[in-house]
Parts: sequence; structure tokens; C-alpha cells
Amino acid sequence: MVYRQPYRGITTVGWKQTSIRERREFDRKSVQTTDLDTDRVSEGLGISHEGLKVALRIKEHYRDNTPICVPGEADRILIPEHLLNRSLDLQDLDDPLALAMLATRDPESSMAIAAAARFGPIANKTPLVSQLFDIVGQTSRHPLVRQAVELVTENAFDPHAIAHVQRHASRFVLRTRSQYTAALRQNLSALIDGVIAPREFVHEFFELTEAGNVRHDIRKKLVLSLLVSPTIRPSIKFLVLENFDRLPHPVRLAIISGVLQAEPTRHTEVIKEELRWIISNERQAAELH
Repeated sequence: MVYRQPYRGITTVGWKQTSIRERREFDRKSVQTTDLDTDRVSEGLGISHEGLKVALRIKEHYRDNTPICVPGEADRILIPEHLLNRSLDLQDLDDPLALAMLATRDPESSMAIAAAARFGPIANKTPLVSQLFDIVGQTSRHPLVRQAVELVTENAFDPHAIAHVQRHASRFVLRTRSQYTAALRQNLSALIDGVIAPREFVHEFFELTEAGNVRHDIRKKLVLSLLVSPTIRPSIKFLVLENFDRLPHPVRLAIISGVLQAEPTRHTEVIKEELRWIISNERQAAELH
């Protein structure tokens, strides 16, 4: 027969309290040590845990069709010039994973090539980052990005090749924007002259501003001028408002503010009323979610 002592539990209150306190302190130190080990591993690989989280958030922005903003500035939308400006600290957006996501998934070629150009100087930081850069060249939807990565990798990450890509990216962004802006002006003249149908004009307006990566302040001015112009027919303005949700949220807010402050006329009062209805609907939708 095996003798078993009866289980009495822990009866010494002081020991129990000390053990809990010690255990919490041990757990806290263990978590800190784990975090430090993870950071060291990330540094050795050339990527970071925060960079991974940023890359996943960028993916969500693309899925939800919402703008990506400059880190820490919710009302400042990221544009190619920010990526091309090496003196601008983009915090975790400068992580290779975040830049790779921009260079492969961004629908605008100017944003993608700007991200690839920013990625270039750190592309040979570690073997893993070099492989990631190579994957960008294989998987990007933009031929220009694939060509840029190929040029850098074939020249063994030579600084001259990287600088060439950066110069070419800057010229491409400027040229693309000027071409799309010129097309927008041409379409507006055609609309006023009655050469282009209103629905076609509005469709092309949004396609051109999105594909051409027209700066958001310019996009705001263009839409605002359409909505308050006395020479643009109300039917065209309503077609613009039908596509209002395609504009980034900060741009929409700026346009709404501009219209509400515009001189009161018969046409602008109707547009103001429509915008108030849009605001009310957006608030109700936000409350439901």
C-alpha cells in the first residue's frame, strides 16, 4: 500500500503573496528579454517587427481603397515626392518590408517606382533584404519597377546604378504628373466646348487623377473649382458627387469645407445641401460600424 499525504493546498499566506509578486516580476523580465531577442534577430535580418505591421497596414489600405498617410500626420497623404526625398524620415515606412509592399502592390506606377528607388540604397543591407529586393523585381505589377530592380541587382548594388534609378524615378514622376494634368485641362476645355459628354468627362477625370497620381492639393482645387463654378452645369456637378467617395478622406473634407464657405448662389446652395446629405450618411455608416 502506497502512502499518500493528504493535499492541504498552500496555507502560508505570506509565501503565496511573495510567490505571486516574484512570478509577476519574472514574467515581466521574461517578456522584456523576449522582446529584446526578437529585436536583435530582426536587426540581424535587416527587417523589423514594426515594419511587418506597417506592410500589413499598407495592404489593408489597398484592399479598402484608403490613402496611405505620412507617419504621424493623418492629414498628410503620402505622395511619390515623399519617398524620393531621402532626407525625410518616414519612420517604419523605411523598413524594407513596407517599401517592398509599396513597390509591388501600389496601383500607381509613380508611387511604386518611387518606393523602389528608396529601397535601392538599403537593398544589400543583409542577404534577406537583397532577396526581398529581388522578389520585388519579379512580382511588381509595374514594368518600370522590374527594370529598376534588374539594373541595380545586375550591377551588384553599385551606388551609380542606384543613383541612376533615383534620377530616372524623379523624372518619371514629374513627367507623368505633367502629362495627366495637361490631359485634365484638355478634357475640361472639351467639356466647356461641348465636345465631350459630361459622364465621360467625369469618368476620365477620376481615372486621370488616380492614374496620374495628381497631387492631392491639386485634386482638391480641381474638384472644388468644378463644384462652385457658375459655368459648369449642375448635372455635371452631381456626377462628380456620385464619385465623391473615390477621393481620399482628407481631400473630401477640404472640398466640403471649401464648398460650404463659397459665396451663396442658387447652384452652390443645392451642392451644399447634397454635401450635407453625404456627410450625414457617412456619419450614420460610421456609427453602424
